[in-house]
Amino acid sequence: MMDSRVSARTLENLLGPWRTREPAYEAIADSVRLLCLDNRLAPGTALPAERELAARLRVSRTTVAAAYRSLRDSGHIESHRGSGSVTLPLGGSAPGGFPASEGVVDLQQASPSAWPGLAAAYGDAAANAASLVSRTGYDVVGRPALREAIAAHYVERGLPTTASQIMVTNGAQSAIALVASLFVSRADRVVIETPTYPHAAEAFRRRGARLVGVPVVSGHGWDLERAEHAFRRAVPSAAYLMPDFQNPTGSTMTRDERVGFAEAARQAGATLIIDETTAELDIDRPRSSVPFASVAEAMGGVGLVTIGSLGKTVWGGLRIGWIRAEVDVIRRLVAARTAHDLGTPEFEQSVAEHLFRQMAEILAQRSGLLREGRDAAMAALALRMPEWDVPAVHGGVSLWVGLGEPLSSNLVMSARRRGLLLSAGPRFSVDGGHERHLRIPFTVSRHTIERAVDTLAEAWGDVSDGVAFEGTDSLSSVI
Repeated sequence: MMDSRVSARTLENLLGPWRTREPAYEAIADSVRLLCLDNRLAPGTALPAERELAARLRVSRTTVAAAYRSLRDSGHIESHRGSGSVTLPLGGSAPGGFPASEGVVDLQQASPSAWPGLAAAYGDAAANAASLVSRTGYDVVGRPALREAIAAHYVERGLPTTASQIMVTNGAQSAIALVASLFVSRADRVVIETPTYPHAAEAFRRRGARLVGVPVVSGHGWDLERAEHAFRRAVPSAAYLMPDFQNPTGSTMTRDERVGFAEAARQAGATLIIDETTAELDIDRPRSSVPFASVAEAMGGVGLVTIGSLGKTVWGGLRIGWIRAEVDVIRRLVAARTAHDLGTPEFEQSVAEHLFRQMAEILAQRSGLLREGRDAAMAALALRMPEWDVPAVHGGVSLWVGLGEPLSSNLVMSARRRGLLLSAGPRFSVDGGHERHLRIPFTVSRHTIERAVDTLAEAWGDVSDGVAFEGTDSLSSVI
């Protein structure tokens, strides 16, 4: 059964600059494959009729029919007479659908491996298992000791906080979805950066929000003039921002940018949703910045919610996140949460309590790991792809590389054939575009990064010369 339908106009926008030197039908098919691979076309989506799409793309119906046939052959869609063509769930024995023996390099997820001391923290928590299981296990707001630890960590960063201002969640994504359910209603406008973290955009779209993009440019920051205009014209109910080491660009807001966004939100009556999941991934930032909330709260009259997690700093598999907000907002979130889930697991919260006692050590190790990865990526790209625009970042998890040509999707498909999995620039777009950019995470080892850049250089030779290539299967989440 189909879950949704995509119009010819929408699909045309999603396809972007799909034309290459390969046959038109295969260029269309490859572009649809990529949309399926990164979940911009979810399984169960009904595609436009052949005649409708042909008219929109200004090609013959025969061309579209051949593209759909190619997609059927590769297992990306199924077609039934009278009911059209529908995208299929994609399988595979390893990320990207490649057999594990082929040594696939998966850089779709920009997350470091687990902090080396994590296993010991699990052991310490397990030693206290008897006291854990004596509790009910339904903990909607979070363990008092963990909330105290999170609040104390904010105080150390220069932001006065009490445990009553903290709610513990099942990771940052759960927190984003919960906050969206409270502050965003259908047809509300939400200001959001572009490029941005795609799962956040999806959470707001699920609420029926209309997203209003504000550009972020590596090396140049946020377009504050565009942002102020967006707040005045759109009158959004909320705005979602990643002010420190923004994912994917790695940019960090200046104080003036923070003040500008806070003032624009105050005048519009919008709630600022600040995502700090990457905020403490410093490598060599010239000076540490205090949490965004410090600026906003000093101004007064700004509605603001801060989201954090241990996913990037410790391990993506430790689903511990949190929300910091005013006490009355926390109460409203507690009331709203039971429609989503009934709390965060006790054991993981206990592990997190142990980790906060070692946070200085954790962040120091992360800084060294990310510095090695960033420096390796920049050196390899300078050597192999000197024509690309590689920004200097002081922290975070990735480089937002300028390709110079609108070939990001084609490059990702070509690299995928060679066993390198990446997410194309448009995956991070709010309203289309970013075909001239590619996110390259530096959260893996030097050897893996150098191998990935070598593969990209080979793939670039193909796509920049217009060499035809075929798509591959499967999907990994972008994180």
